[in-house]
Amino acid sequence: MTSLKETERPTASQPRSVDQLDPKQFIIIKGAKVHNLKGIDVAIPRNKLVVLTGLSGSGKSSLAFDTLFAEGQRMYVESLSSYARQFLGRMEKPEVEYIKGVSPAIAIEQKVSTRNPRSTVGTSTEIYDYLKLLFARAGVTYSPVSGREVKRDTVTDVVNYIFSFEAGQRVMIMTPLLIHEGRSLEYELKILLQKGYTRIVVDDEVLQIEDVLASEKLTVKNEALMLNEIGSNTLFAHHLSLEILIDRGTVVVDEEGQPDEDTQYRFSDSVQTAFNEGDCMCRVDVVGKESRTFSDKFELDGIAFEEPSVNLFTFNNPYGACRRCDGFGKVLGIDPDLVIPDKNLSVFEGAIMPWRSEKMSEEFLKPLLRNGIRFDFPIHRPYKELSPNEQELLWTGNHYFSGLNSFFQFVESQTFKVQYRVMLSRYRGKTTCPECRGSRLRKDASYVKLPHPNPSPLGRGQKDPDGSPLPERGGDAGGVSITDLVLMPITQTAAFFRTIELPAHQQQVANRILIEIRNRLDYMERVGLGYLTLNRLTNSLSGGEYQRIKLATSLGSALVGSMYILDEPSIGLHPRDTKRLVSVLESLRDMGNTVIVVEHEEEVMRAADQLIDIGPDAGTLGGHLVFQGRISDELKVKSEKLSDDANSSLITHHSSLKSHTLDFLTGRETVPVPSFRRKSTNFIELKGARENNLKDVDVRIPLNTLTVVTGVSGSGKSTLIRKVLYPALMRQKGDAAEEAGKYTELTGSVDRISAIEMIDQNPIGKSSRSNPVTYIKAYDYLRQVMAEQGVSKSRGYKPSHFSFNVDGGRCEVCQGEGEVKIEMQFMADIYLKCEGCGGKRFKQEVLEVTLRDKNVSDILDMTVDEAIEFFRDAEPKMADKLLPLQEVGLGYIGLGQSANTLSGGEAQRVKLASFLGKGNPNKGGTLFIFDEPTTGLHFHDIRKLLKAINALVDQGDSVLIIEHNMEVIKCADHIIDLGPEGGETGGYITFTGTPEDMVKLSEGQNYTADFLRGKV
Repeated sequence: MTSLKETERPTASQPRSVDQLDPKQFIIIKGAKVHNLKGIDVAIPRNKLVVLTGLSGSGKSSLAFDTLFAEGQRMYVESLSSYARQFLGRMEKPEVEYIKGVSPAIAIEQKVSTRNPRSTVGTSTEIYDYLKLLFARAGVTYSPVSGREVKRDTVTDVVNYIFSFEAGQRVMIMTPLLIHEGRSLEYELKILLQKGYTRIVVDDEVLQIEDVLASEKLTVKNEALMLNEIGSNTLFAHHLSLEILIDRGTVVVDEEGQPDEDTQYRFSDSVQTAFNEGDCMCRVDVVGKESRTFSDKFELDGIAFEEPSVNLFTFNNPYGACRRCDGFGKVLGIDPDLVIPDKNLSVFEGAIMPWRSEKMSEEFLKPLLRNGIRFDFPIHRPYKELSPNEQELLWTGNHYFSGLNSFFQFVESQTFKVQYRVMLSRYRGKTTCPECRGSRLRKDASYVKLPHPNPSPLGRGQKDPDGSPLPERGGDAGGVSITDLVLMPITQTAAFFRTIELPAHQQQVANRILIEIRNRLDYMERVGLGYLTLNRLTNSLSGGEYQRIKLATSLGSALVGSMYILDEPSIGLHPRDTKRLVSVLESLRDMGNTVIVVEHEEEVMRAADQLIDIGPDAGTLGGHLVFQGRISDELKVKSEKLSDDANSSLITHHSSLKSHTLDFLTGRETVPVPSFRRKSTNFIELKGARENNLKDVDVRIPLNTLTVVTGVSGSGKSTLIRKVLYPALMRQKGDAAEEAGKYTELTGSVDRISAIEMIDQNPIGKSSRSNPVTYIKAYDYLRQVMAEQGVSKSRGYKPSHFSFNVDGGRCEVCQGEGEVKIEMQFMADIYLKCEGCGGKRFKQEVLEVTLRDKNVSDILDMTVDEAIEFFRDAEPKMADKLLPLQEVGLGYIGLGQSANTLSGGEAQRVKLASFLGKGNPNKGGTLFIFDEPTTGLHFHDIRKLLKAINALVDQGDSVLIIEHNMEVIKCADHIIDLGPEGGETGGYITFTGTPEDMVKLSEGQNYTADFLRGKV
């Protein structure tokens, strides 16, 4: 094997030094030595899309994040106050000669950094902030009773109404006569006289106040009532209408037919007086024609409404939060799926679980069965085939039978009896809040609406100009509420805003807000997240989804002159969606930003203005600049040296080191297609899966094979496997698991599965002291070896002295962490090397124990590859324990590397290594479920991963993989494809079979097949 020393220089004549380049044109890194980087010089052209690639562990992230971003962050903090700068002396600069031309740096990583249960997609992207503003400024409130618009009547409205009648029309302006608490009618009439009023109207009869006072009584329906005995209660009891006659007059217009100015002023003054005297109420009687009541209050149909304001639509504020769920969207209530578990049964067959007992059946079910024919209820039809109205009727009931709501109210009233408490507990669960529909907003916020762009009933089947389906209307009069919008998939929300038409005044108010909303929704669609809703919790997103949300937010912020550093934004994206992601990255670049992407996706590499390949291998064999340049459409490598023009915007550098990236892109290296596909005679069958967007699908999963579940982003893959199949299998096996999603039954060869292992991208340990070597149980053996050394025996050291989890040998300053956290009030916390142990984690006397001149800290600092080489001769058992990490392509990670620094893909492969290494007690009977195991993997590493996964299948285990990567899909024995689209238009099984069968599908029939066609 040729040594790196011999090949690390370019074969061409020495290119122009980076010292001679202009920092205004380039971001220049000189002599980068962070981690495994070998003192490389890199010049990154400004305002270009630059892709950093290379094997996993070759040094890409070290260059992008630990060098470039770290320096950008350090320079930012340096510009802050002296309080912040007091920590800077302890902050380490990146190990580099210099970095010139660094722009303000923004890193968008895969980690979901928020655990706030109130943070949603809408709030994270700022779209919800604009929605709140839009509904507060341009929303119209509609009464849920009559469907009419709720608005205050102004003086102008009343006067315009009066002048809408012809000239000469007589009108009377009146207002309610209010009798205040503790006063009589006689007292109120005397006050009115003093104010100058002369007449009142009693049940439409005009009376002189002086005459009424003189008679000392009021005759109502032939009954004489004494004035000094009439109070507000008397008026209510006798249904008596008392009004003050404010003014009466005639409609007068000038010669041009316009309202007479003096008359207009007079009526305006009278109406204002009426509003003041009658608690904001005023009645205009158009004599001989009609009478109409006006109100200066924001109310209608006897309901007082809240005027739209930003706080009304804020669920993080007690004012706007739903009263029932306190703004969380979930309540502990009756779970419909527990009440009606089997949707294939009819009411007659016992679909309603609590009504199956003899007593409950007699009292609640029999009336429904006997009287169902009276209101045309199909008691023999399966529950799942009932219409929404018929299903709702089972809960609400009618005068023929008591519904489930009444039944559970009865049960709750009987909870002093233990049997009813037990019954109630069986059907309780965390359910969507019925009052806010999970939107977290108070109910009356949904009365404020924007006009629906589609006037047809409910908007079904309608499409906007670009072909996207328009959202269906909520059914209420007026249009679409903020609740409707946040519960729609973003694709439908975007379609709504593309076609919305507001009245002229509202349009003027909302114009700027609409532009911001449309732009941000468009970015969300372009990064492949159109299937999410704005109401989706941020902490339920995958790392890839969260990163793309941050990317869309960055685009919406419209920053210019910044340096964006992204960590594999294509994670979780189907190749169909990757093209749209590239267009987003190009938009970010075209705004005047430098976009640096750490990426392995072929589509993104091809689109790059510059491709920088770090390698040639991982760990100590990496860290060199192997290639820098542009891959042309024909994948021909340009071999020019650095441009003679020092200010050229593009650089090409090609060393003699082997580039695995170029070999795969040019076809010199490939992931081989299997020579045969395994067949299976055993299956597990899941029927009626209908969680989230799944459309009541049935799926057969073969055992003892490599099965891959594919489909576009948001098509339902994770829901089917992670939310339905995995919990259902675990529960059937008697293991504790979260509640399974909705499905009908799980059948087949379930008894042939002895264990189910979910190998996902969650961190391998919650403690920062957790690391790969402890997870695969190799550290126990290492501690035993260290305790057996001569110095340990003479000092009485036990294996526990070499543990950083318990007191004894660990550094007590940092508790074995190797670093201490400095809390910064105004920005992210800073982690600094522990001054007590210098980052070595252990006390000095423990570090004096050595194995072949290496102490425990030195060994933990080794990479897996280095450790295997170190232990191969002296402690072969230790080397064997570490081999599985190397086999899954993790030879480059440090033995003692903190678990919380591992990416999701790395954590997943550590879990896989733990199963390859230990003697699996369920060997041959385990079902392994992988969620995108190729995350963070280069083509070259995917070969290693597939070899490890196939080893599991060859020993009799079953492997089920959720994956978008075509190299994995082409190696599957069986493919299950979901689609055809994401969100509501997905959730169907579109294909099952072998890759060879899939590529036979006609072009355009299946997205996955179209991309797989060139691979098989």
